[in-house]
Amino acid sequence: MNKKILALSTALLAAVGMNMGAAQADTKVGMITTLSGGGAGLGIDVRDGFMLAIKQSGRDDIEVVIEDDQRKPDVAVSLADKMVQSEKVDVLTGIIWSNLAMAVVPSVTAQGKFYLSPNAGPSPLAGKGCHMNYFNVAWQNDNLHEAAGAYSNDAGYKKTFILAPNYPAGKDALTGFKRFHKGEIAGELFTKLGQTDYAAEIAQIRASGADSVFFFLPGGMGIAFLKQYGGSGVDLPVVGPAFSFDQGILQAVGEAALGVVNTSQWNKDLDNETNAAFVKSFQAEYGRLPSLYASQGFDTANLLISALDKADVSDADAFRAALKAADFNSTRGDFKFGDNHHPIQNIYAREVIKEGDVFTNKTLSVALENHSDAYAADCKM
Repeated sequence: MNKKILALSTALLAAVGMNMGAAQADTKVGMITTLSGGGAGLGIDVRDGFMLAIKQSGRDDIEVVIEDDQRKPDVAVSLADKMVQSEKVDVLTGIIWSNLAMAVVPSVTAQGKFYLSPNAGPSPLAGKGCHMNYFNVAWQNDNLHEAAGAYSNDAGYKKTFILAPNYPAGKDALTGFKRFHKGEIAGELFTKLGQTDYAAEIAQIRASGADSVFFFLPGGMGIAFLKQYGGSGVDLPVVGPAFSFDQGILQAVGEAALGVVNTSQWNKDLDNETNAAFVKSFQAEYGRLPSLYASQGFDTANLLISALDKADVSDADAFRAALKAADFNSTRGDFKFGDNHHPIQNIYAREVIKEGDVFTNKTLSVALENHSDAYAADCKM
């Protein structure tokens, strides 16, 4: 009897040990994103898209710790340190802004953690500063601006005035546009990050002799610029990336955005089964149409889930290979990573339209097909 009890006790302890091991093997994700202040809508959309995918997966072995970086690099660094050292996260994600990404990503990947970017794609992290544990699920910063340059050529614009905020993504934006645009640059300005008054810039556009305007001003900056531009009487066609013409922003801009062509790797009307289901389920879950950022959060979570289906995060080599395989159904349709762990994908031209009372975008054409980035050759992994 004692032997039987001992055997049963041993079996129970082994079972408990197995369960404890399973609990310890759960994947912990640290999401640092912007949830307050200027640009909060972008972070909220990334978070909501990510969490929708986790919910739909039905998995209970993924724990997500979410923190607000307040769009401040020092706050983001402090949160990353806490997540790595105290929270013991396995994977980090969520950052919207490139200056925050540059402050956080090199540090956490150097500590052996994986970082999956649902948005920011600064050029150093695609080129010489690439890392085997860093995967960008959105784009490299230049990409949508390169597509805007290509579209401007097709539209016949010969003399374009360009402007963007003075931070890494803004510099990448103008570099990307100029890389593909074949016409003259009528004027080039870097504005203050977070700026809301663009009267002086619009005056310079008016005096420049330009035949068109390209701008990259994400979040509230784009809302302020478009409203002021629309009321200025300057009647030049505007081209920009999706960041200033995305779903959450358009309602605030209103009529001033109608007819503007912008570039994006995603739109709600992309014709694939995953995207149709995503748009429908996001609207049902949150009561609003999804944005570009929401689609990126959703894809990032599904990439993570696809990798966890193949490998445990504790086996870094196997998990890294599973991420690189990108074996998931993207809202964009075809999706694959280049050798620098940045997407190779189509980028589309979209036009702002009105559907009933809702401002939104419709896809016009492919601006760049199976497009990679200009920095991949500098990545030595």
